[in-house]
Amino acid sequence: MELPWLKYFVDAWHDRVTRARVPHAVLLAGPVGVGKRAAARWLAGETLGIGHAAFPEHPQAIPEHADLRWLRPPEDKASIGIEQVRELVGEFGLTSYEGGRKVAVIEPADTMTINAANSLLKTLEEPPGDALLILVADRVGKLPATIFSRCQRIDMAPPTEADAMAWLDRLQPGAPWAQALHAVGGAPLAAIEAIEELDTGAAMARDLNALGQGQASAVEVSARWSKMAPAFVFEWLARQLKLAIIAVSAGRESAAGLAIDDSVLRRMDTRNLFCYLDIINGLRAQPPGSYNVLLTLEGLLIDWAEGLQACTNDAPIDGINLMLAGGRQ
Repeated sequence: MELPWLKYFVDAWHDRVTRARVPHAVLLAGPVGVGKRAAARWLAGETLGIGHAAFPEHPQAIPEHADLRWLRPPEDKASIGIEQVRELVGEFGLTSYEGGRKVAVIEPADTMTINAANSLLKTLEEPPGDALLILVADRVGKLPATIFSRCQRIDMAPPTEADAMAWLDRLQPGAPWAQALHAVGGAPLAAIEAIEELDTGAAMARDLNALGQGQASAVEVSARWSKMAPAFVFEWLARQLKLAIIAVSAGRESAAGLAIDDSVLRRMDTRNLFCYLDIINGLRAQPPGSYNVLLTLEGLLIDWAEGLQACTNDAPIDGINLMLAGGRQ
């Protein structure tokens, strides 16, 4: 699957190689779905001499090579642990199997625990031999400054909406790509997943608007939402709040992709949208199973129905209080 908007990245890397200015550690940053992992696969393949085999037809494919290590959180965990990084560092220090370069990819690097990140520092400062370490970060702000400062950051930007639409239309002509793109902030690969979630998002938007208009029960809505993946629910909420903040800040009635009715926002204490977003982002960072999803959603939605009056910088809203006061699973 060709990703034409990454051509600038490929050209820029070739220029670095030509000028002998290749870093030993790079940080690929940008929104989810922009193609960071595809870029990491291409970069690993290019470095190891397997070329376009790593610029994939299958987006999740990892190129196979004896001198490539690809580190991800275990299937049953949300973070990359210290033992994983220690094993990677140990293998990274060994002689190349094929007598060439070695490459390691860590993704998403922002899920490393503090101890795991600390165990990587020496390797970042003194990489063994002719090695390349590639970090992929979905949320750069979660990376420790010690990691961030030791990598050369490369920002991956989404294509223009017109280019993204043209590319997506070739994949599935006639699909509601514009709506999907707006829902995910313009990242084409995320739009592919979002197209399947549009109906769910539309139902959640109806619930959220009904709550804000006093026409639905927070208890009933939280019961429905608790049956969905918490990561999806909180990501959708965070995206809607960011769009609402953009609309309110710009004095507009709406922003592209915003599903919250203007009539609902007018009832809100919009000064507290940032507070509410901070709380939801905090929940997104919590490991699965560390809180009671139903009770937390119920608290969040009660506060939404009440116009965010309880959300202040000094007093966390009921959703977080529920989580911290015995709502754990």
